[in-house]
Amino acid sequence: QVQLVESGGGSVQPGGSLRLSCVASGFTADAYTIGWFRQAPGKGREKVSCITMTDGITTYGDAVLGRVTTSRDNAKNTVFLQMNSLKPEDTGVYYCAAEPDRGLGCYRPINDFHSWGQGTQVTVSS
Repeated sequence: QVQLVESGGGSVQPGGSLRLSCVASGFTADAYTIGWFRQAPGKGREKVSCITMTDGITTYGDAVLGRVTTSRDNAKNTVFLQMNSLKPEDTGVYYCAAEPDRGLGCYRPINDFHSWGQGTQVTVSS
């Protein structure tokens, strides 16, 4: 069973930066895709970014494009989300999620991810 633990959330002022980490364990498949998602109060979860652990291919949500970067450290089974130029609308709980790649990579809907972390809160406010 895949387990995911997020960390690095916190409170920052607009324009600030945060780096989130997602440590994964319990991988059983040969290749995994890991996504970052967020949920603002009263809204549904939306995609922030995604990365394939095998070859590091990334995709990003439109709302964060150009302001975030996802990377991975395969030796530590860790995925990072570097967020810059943060805005108040970036506030929310950030989750990482994992799913066996199965050749789909990051081209899959949110509901195709079945292993989720507990989330970490990000608050952007002046």
